Order: sequence, then structure tokens, then C-alpha cells
Amino acid sequence: MFFTFCGSQSIFSQEELKLTVRDSVKNEKNNVLAPSKAAFYSAVLPGLGQAYNKKYWKIPIVYAGLGTGIYFYADNNKKYHRFRDEYKKRLNGTSDSNDPYFGNLDNSRIIDGQKFYQRNRDLSVLVTAAIYILNIVDANVDAHLMQFNVNENLSLKPDLYQNEMDYKHNIGLTLNYNF
Repeated sequence: MFFTFCGSQSIFSQEELKLTVRDSVKNEKNNVLAPSKAAFYSAVLPGLGQAYNKKYWKIPIVYAGLGTGIYFYADNNKKYHRFRDEYKKRLNGTSDSNDPYFGNLDNSRIIDGQKFYQRNRDLSVLVTAAIYILNIVDANVDAHLMQFNVNENLSLKPDLYQNEMDYKHNIGLTLNYNF
């Protein structure tokens, strides 16, 4: 009787389920090479890293900064060479004393002008190089910050409140985190 009872029972077991992962969405936030790619692109062509990060509004700022630095370099270099050429003419004795620009200047003023424009030219090169480096750093940092989850739960707001003792206005910052 025991065998009949146990033998006639259907025994159900758990069915094995196969799960297949279908990931058809490419997630750019988890791409750890994105910051280095953005920096490399900005190093090759200024502004290309900003385009890679989809921050198109920064590209004109990069080119305006680089263009301004190059303009001041060219202008100061041209004026430096004018003063240098005039000084060479004076050393050779071939300068024109009726020149409207250099005629009233003595040799010490010519040397001072030459040093002034040389210093400004060198400074323009340094500023242009700094803007180029800032372009690369901006693309890299912006690509790093794209990986962070920023939502409305975290906020930092300026707060203006009135002191109840003397009724003066106080300024502060509040950091709010909502769960």
C-alpha cells in the first residue's frame, strides 16, 4: 500500500529557468576611458574634447581665448621688431630723424620700448599656452563629472534670514539632502 500510494503520486520539481541578458543600451556614463579620450581630443584639436562631451557652448570660448592670445602675440611681436629695427638703424647711423613715430625718442626710450614689447610678447605666449592647457583640463574634468549622479535630492542654496535679536539680516548656506 505504501508503494502504491507513493508510486501513484506525481512529483513536481522546480523548473530551471534560463535568463539571458539583453543589453542593447550603450551607457556612456560608465565608460572609464571617456575622460582620457576627451583630453586626447582636446590636445589634438582644441575644442574637440568639449564636442566629445557634448558641451558645444564651450567651443567658442576656447577659440576666443586662443585667438586673443595669438592676436596679442602677433601684435607685440610686430611692435618689438619695429623698435629693434629702429635701434639697429640708429646703431648703423641710417635712421631718419624726421620719422613721426621714432623721431622724438632717444636710444634709451627705444630700448625700453623693445623690452616692453618683448616682455608682453613672452607673456602672450604663456597665456596662450595656459588657455590651451585649461582646454585639455576642462575636457578631462567635464568627462569625469559626467559619471556622477546629480539629482534634485542634493542641493546647496544661499539663505538670507533675519536675526531675531537685533533684526539684522544674516547670510548663510544650506546643504539639503533628501532621502
